[in-house]
Amino acid sequence: MKIIELFKFMIEAKSETPDDGGLLDFIESYLDGYKVVRVDVEGVKNIFIYKKFGDGEHLCFAGHVDVVPAGKNWESDPYKAVEKDGFIYGRGAQDMKSGVAAFVQAVKETDLFDGTLSILLTSDEEGEATYGTVEVLKYLQNNSLLPDAVVVAEPTCEEIFGDAIKVGRRGSINGYITLKGKQGHAAYPEKSINPISLIAPRLLNMVGVDLDNGDEFFSPSKFVITDIRAGMQVTNVTPDELSMMFNVRNTTLTTQKEVREFVEKNLEGLEYELRLTQGSYPFRTDTDTKLVKNIDASIEKVTGVRPKHSTAGGTSDARFIAPLGIPVIEFGVKNDTIHSTNERTSIKEVEELYEVFKNLIKMWK
Repeated sequence: MKIIELFKFMIEAKSETPDDGGLLDFIESYLDGYKVVRVDVEGVKNIFIYKKFGDGEHLCFAGHVDVVPAGKNWESDPYKAVEKDGFIYGRGAQDMKSGVAAFVQAVKETDLFDGTLSILLTSDEEGEATYGTVEVLKYLQNNSLLPDAVVVAEPTCEEIFGDAIKVGRRGSINGYITLKGKQGHAAYPEKSINPISLIAPRLLNMVGVDLDNGDEFFSPSKFVITDIRAGMQVTNVTPDELSMMFNVRNTTLTTQKEVREFVEKNLEGLEYELRLTQGSYPFRTDTDTKLVKNIDASIEKVTGVRPKHSTAGGTSDARFIAPLGIPVIEFGVKNDTIHSTNERTSIKEVEELYEVFKNLIKMWK
């Protein structure tokens, strides 16, 4: 197969989380001559494919074959790779079958390498991610197979292909507040304690507030309220409690301690319960590492563009790799239609991404 033929084939494999659409079996057979490890857990399919060419470093490409549900109102069948005006439409075109196709084809065509070349794929990145990449990493750690550097081919570019790589990600702190009150009749507010009235004036000092100033790589940690609810959906009864949820995409400058102190300061004097969970922790790969320098050089050689180093956006499976002390970056096609109706990416981007990965492999010494 050529790269675009492979890309179209992958789009047409319906692989909604945690279904892999048969892609992992296909990739296993497609990469003839590579050793294969299957780490399937609780209905989630995962694969690690590797080949030791020499005694040098271990370079790994990682990603996911699963996609979010297509939804409605597409102009074409989301599971038919429709080519139009230089673009290919289909669910997963950007997130992230373009990236998977690019590195699978680049690896397949590699005959010479100084070390070990590998691919890590899961079918559970768009879901809970409980039994996906994290399980494969446990296996690799236990069997002394952890890579020295990892490229995750998530879509990263902003305006033009090649303009951005991710050298880290913010963390994600989730918060749950239960504010206590006293239920009563709306006609006699003096006899009740309405938690809505208690919190309303305090929200002005909480909504969208930056908890730190950020730095060269991270934008500020922002307190974002995502849900507030109370009452029994009637007009004549005030509620006895209010529930509020929030999220903080945190930098390395803000931890759960600072978030808790912020809530305590703003809800001082009120009776409430606060629960915090950490969906992921912030990380940043040193931009002086071989991985960052080589991917920068490869992108510039193929596209003529020098990428900026970003930590913006949500989370990816890179969050499981970085804590193991492994340099990890993300690089892929433009990110402007992921998870949306009529998701698409250009043929040129996919071809150039494949060339970037081929060049990265070639220059890795």
